[in-house]
Amino acid sequence: MTQTPGRPTAIFPRPVRNHRVRKRVGLTLTFIGLFIFILGAEPGWFGLDRSPVTGFVQIAVFLVGLAFICLGGYIALISLWNGTPLTILADIGGRLISTGYVIAVASGMADVFGFGSEALPGIPDFGLWQRRGVMFGEMVIALGFLLMIRWRDEGRKGERDDGEGVDTQPIKSKTRSVSQNRKTVL
Repeated sequence: MTQTPGRPTAIFPRPVRNHRVRKRVGLTLTFIGLFIFILGAEPGWFGLDRSPVTGFVQIAVFLVGLAFICLGGYIALISLWNGTPLTILADIGGRLISTGYVIAVASGMADVFGFGSEALPGIPDFGLWQRRGVMFGEMVIALGFLLMIRWRDEGRKGERDDGEGVDTQPIKSKTRSVSQNRKTVL
């Protein structure tokens, strides 16, 4: 185990993570979630549409699909960071993904929770305000995904990332050391 100068060794060192597997698992979960989401949103495409309205089961199915999309996307995007600490924006993005999902669930299940436009003894219907709420939640999720993307810093020259999170070349400093400054002053 290599030790960074000036930093104590870890009592419980982090295991080496396989980021390729995480990317594949994240993308697989995302595509499974997309299939479940489409199955709930448009069951007629699969010959499963039995009702003219969007009822509780359809809403529950597409919200489960949305949960898989959020989880898989989060896993895939976290793996792009290669174990390096997240930036503040990426951390906010992760929180926006979960907040957007909560907004979508609260809006989609509003009739079931008792604060929707349809009374509970009646059949829950996916109304206009519920659609808008779910779409707003999906937009918040999309914003969170955008904030979690690891953008390459093009302004830093002399540094190369080999894809495993280890910098193979240090950044060349253009500043002079203190001893060089003293020589020029004297």
